[in-house]
Amino acid sequence: MTGIRFLHSSDLHLGKPFGRFDEDVRTDLRKARDESVPALIDAAKTHCAEHILLAGDTFDQETPSPRLIRQTIATMAEAAQVHWWIIPGNHDSLTADLIWQAFSEHGAENVHVLRDDTPVAMMDNAYLLPAPCPRRAPGFDLTEAMAHRETPGDAFRIGLAHGGVVDFRPDEPSADTIPPDRAERANLDYLALGDWHGTLRITPRTHYSGAPERDRFKHAGRGSCLLVSLDTPGATPEILPIHIGKYDWQELELRLSPGLDAVSSLLALLPTDRGKWRSTLIKLHLRGYAHLDQRMALRDGIDEIKPEFCHFEYSDRNLHTEYQPDDLERIARGGALRIAAEALKAEADDGELSQPDRDIADAALTRLYSLVKETAQ
Repeated sequence: MTGIRFLHSSDLHLGKPFGRFDEDVRTDLRKARDESVPALIDAAKTHCAEHILLAGDTFDQETPSPRLIRQTIATMAEAAQVHWWIIPGNHDSLTADLIWQAFSEHGAENVHVLRDDTPVAMMDNAYLLPAPCPRRAPGFDLTEAMAHRETPGDAFRIGLAHGGVVDFRPDEPSADTIPPDRAERANLDYLALGDWHGTLRITPRTHYSGAPERDRFKHAGRGSCLLVSLDTPGATPEILPIHIGKYDWQELELRLSPGLDAVSSLLALLPTDRGKWRSTLIKLHLRGYAHLDQRMALRDGIDEIKPEFCHFEYSDRNLHTEYQPDDLERIARGGALRIAAEALKAEADDGELSQPDRDIADAALTRLYSLVKETAQ
């Protein structure tokens, strides 16, 4: 029997607005997302895969622009040697008539939208068992039917579904959730899942491919798809992650202590290849303690490098100031500024105040120090 090799992807979320970012960043991220389909085609050609499985949420919403839908269809059709097998997810469910009617009217022979759970032959010896989302919140486990769907005994059985497994939310049981052992229960050789935007192995036969372009810091790194190889029915599938995303999402933590070179420590966390900064998004958490001059040097260092990144944000809410005897002297030797600085320092050091109130006073004193320093320059 001939084996089968295919790409497993999901959660392209074409048309995602990225509203929390600045316009320049939104434009870059949307453009990269639009290039997900060509990237998958290139990966399929490189790895000699004739099939691409999309496990839901190809589009970010049920009413994307007709232009986006038609251009996506046209791009998929250009690679006639690659067959696309697509199920609707919760963001582009079967109620998204605008999308799926367009695919019905304009889709090419190599583009297959699976609208029900009837097994479909990918090739003579391989059957897909799809579980398309009928609506955003189905209210039941869409993969349960796979256990009752018959296919030829000598053929591969490949499930294609969109949703969360019970391991994701153990404290919030839901009728929608997929049992982690669904592949074993339904005698599947492989279960291709979508919904989780990071690559995740549930069992040797059940995987989330992750999004080809990441869209949040929760899922670090570059987007990917999975190359799945099945040699014979019943054998353990061979899984190879393929990184195809343009943008690298990194959530980092920098712990500081007084006397540490904060800027050098920050640079040591960042990609060593500075040319990659433009395609990197950083979310930095600052923690620990620092002198005022350390904080100012770090702030200036961040301001210096931020423009080289696609996006750079940081939080210093858990970075506390350790004051030196001459810090207040640097703000003012007397007058209203000195009185204000002393009052803020007293509040920042007051153990009887709540931590949020102390943090506010700490931040205000740091800001005052910064303003005085800027004025003096």
